[in-house]
Amino acid sequence: MKKFLQIIVLFSLFSGMNSCKTSHDERGRNERSLNKNWLFAKDLPEGDYSGFNVDDSLFAMVNLPHTTNIEPLVVNHQWQGTCWYRHLLEIPQKQQNRKHFLYFEGAMQNSDVYLNGKHLSHHLGGYLPFIVDITDEIDFSKENLLAVKLLNVDDSLVPPGKVLKKLDFNMYGGIYRSVKLITTSKLYITNPLQPQKKRGGGVYVRFDSISVKFCQIKVSTYIQNDFNTDQTFRVRQSLLDSANEIVASNTSEALHFNSQSDIKTDQEFGMNDPILWSPDNPYLYLLVTEIYQGDEKIDSLSNQVGIRDIQLTKEGLLLNGKKIFLNGTNRHQEYPYIGYALSDQAQWRDAIKIKNAGFDLVRLSHYPQSETFMDACDALGIVVMNCIPGWQYNGNEEFKENALSNVRDLIRRDRNRASVFFWELSLNESWMEPAFMDRILQVKKEEFEDQPALTCSWIDYGGYDLFIPARQHGIPPSYWNDFKSGKRPILIAEYGDWEYYAQNAGFNQTAYHDLKDEERTSRQLRASGEKRLLQQALNFQEAANSNRKGSSTIGHANWLMFDYNRGYADDIESSGIADIFRIPKFATYFYQSQRNADEQVSNPAVGGPMVYIASYWQPESSLNVRVFSNCDEVELLLNEQSVGRQTPDQDAFSDYLEHPPFTFKLKEFVPGELQAIGFIDGKKVASYVVRTPETVDHLKLILDESGIPVAENDVIFIYASLRDENGTLCPVNGESIAFSVEGDGELIGTNPMFTEAGIATILLKTGRNSGNILVKTQSETIKNDSIVIEIGKEYPIIKR
Repeated sequence: MKKFLQIIVLFSLFSGMNSCKTSHDERGRNERSLNKNWLFAKDLPEGDYSGFNVDDSLFAMVNLPHTTNIEPLVVNHQWQGTCWYRHLLEIPQKQQNRKHFLYFEGAMQNSDVYLNGKHLSHHLGGYLPFIVDITDEIDFSKENLLAVKLLNVDDSLVPPGKVLKKLDFNMYGGIYRSVKLITTSKLYITNPLQPQKKRGGGVYVRFDSISVKFCQIKVSTYIQNDFNTDQTFRVRQSLLDSANEIVASNTSEALHFNSQSDIKTDQEFGMNDPILWSPDNPYLYLLVTEIYQGDEKIDSLSNQVGIRDIQLTKEGLLLNGKKIFLNGTNRHQEYPYIGYALSDQAQWRDAIKIKNAGFDLVRLSHYPQSETFMDACDALGIVVMNCIPGWQYNGNEEFKENALSNVRDLIRRDRNRASVFFWELSLNESWMEPAFMDRILQVKKEEFEDQPALTCSWIDYGGYDLFIPARQHGIPPSYWNDFKSGKRPILIAEYGDWEYYAQNAGFNQTAYHDLKDEERTSRQLRASGEKRLLQQALNFQEAANSNRKGSSTIGHANWLMFDYNRGYADDIESSGIADIFRIPKFATYFYQSQRNADEQVSNPAVGGPMVYIASYWQPESSLNVRVFSNCDEVELLLNEQSVGRQTPDQDAFSDYLEHPPFTFKLKEFVPGELQAIGFIDGKKVASYVVRTPETVDHLKLILDESGIPVAENDVIFIYASLRDENGTLCPVNGESIAFSVEGDGELIGTNPMFTEAGIATILLKTGRNSGNILVKTQSETIKNDSIVIEIGKEYPIIKR
């Protein structure tokens, strides 16, 4: 134990001052990150590791987010079992008369929490947060020992419930999201997950009578009095704009309530000229809720909110009175090697990549995802379909009760978010009895009170607002285009993968006659070559075009954004439009071209006019050169000589697209430079160049920041690409590239790593200190490269 104390004290000297995420005075609310300086061990001999009398040599020092096991790139046998985390927690004596809570954002899968050896909490499920009141167990005279035991094994009682070896994704262990200590007065705003009652907890915000001229704001605040005396207080609500100016406010009358009791306050007030939230203008306000006794602020809580009006009508989906069609994707939250343990910065980078790819909708398949990722969706204008855990399994009554708890907790966690349009409150691709679906919908009704909330299910059941089948659930070739079911519209929740993998789609593609089965599928690694990557892009194009023919269809989400691992298969599921390292395939640029050139996109995402040549322009490349663009016309030049200037393609799998591709038919291959120039209204607005690669000359290292700088305790991809002497990418497979690091960082993954289409990737995990990290390549046959990475302080990413 002495060794543990020395390590913690050492790191506390360097990191303690930066541990407070938000801080008020000693009478107000304080939130302190507990992500640093944990001890971790797995597969220990059976026993109790919650107390002080433990052999620390069995444990390793780690930071959160943390995964229990560094997995191989292809995960055939994901680690399962029991692990322990231990952390020293010191709380000053002067905070003895206050409330103290631990907030766990995500720990996989079943958790037991101990303080100083005493068991305080047992929580089931790994995808949603939970809160533990530790007030009565703290020893304020010394450091306290926090211990967490995690059990991550097959559990048929806990959604998703299916055994891992039959599951279409993995469930990686660990405290893989953040943990924080929340300290408040004994008169305080509760956490949404805290009270075990309907509609209980936190601050609940609704907007009504929404227009560009006015909206009505309704706020319910749930307050607890844990003093032994009655208390009188006022509640103040302040809505701040992006310049932190108060644009609307309301203060309640003096309220009185008894000791050891709770109360709900309701306030309504109006606001003139609201700026409405939408994918192209995701404007966010900050609602600050404060409790006052006299002139003294006792507690304060802030919620990021957006004002928008969503309606499903016979005409389709109306957002702020305007009809929209949602172009979207699905996301699994895993990274290679580290599973679910992404940094906050990595979560934002994923969201930026989704927005950059042209998507305004993401379905969080098939479980709740990180709060930081949700923050990014709010800020970037990505509509969210929020999902409870579930996939092809429905269990007994205890399982159902746990699923209902997931519904309640998910709603409470995310009910104030601007980005959440749809609530997938159903077990994905699992048969559910009507009585069970009615129970789910009753929980939704209880939690949302008077607020409209759009529910959806893969089962066409009347209680849900939206029907969300996968395309493969329909009958080809029309699939769901003829669907009509009363007033309920449809959103295609998955498409572009299974129907081609099962070889039951694509009857319009005459090119299929000379393709092998494995060449037709959308499951293509980046190493699969141009022909297969073009076919994957064509599959997605054909399916997207087909989906838009349905008169009842309000949107669709392709399967999927990023490649991923799954329990039931021994290979990477490669139907992503980007690979598991987040490197785009050709299909990414097809989707990017479907965003209008004049559509506004919030920083750090990028939009505007674009053009992309889907070819490496090598001797084996197709002479039918496909160009993706959102321009009116495209001109293609070969070695500065015009091949032609064309309008978009007109064919059976382009006729419903916003921006069909441009196909240029060349007579022969001539090495050199292809340039595509995009025109809108006759003006040149975009260009793209691809050159025939020559012999590999050198390596080039690229850091995948995606607009989010590298920070302490971050994870980020580094790409080593093969280049010829002109700097052109050489799309060679199988070249072995080794990486090395100097400084406070760790390289994670296969090392040396083989190239796929000219790129080898390593994952860098930064350490506890800011400063510089040097990463180098080490090849004996190719000129090497190095990159200096400046590591900033760990910081909360700005949300507004």
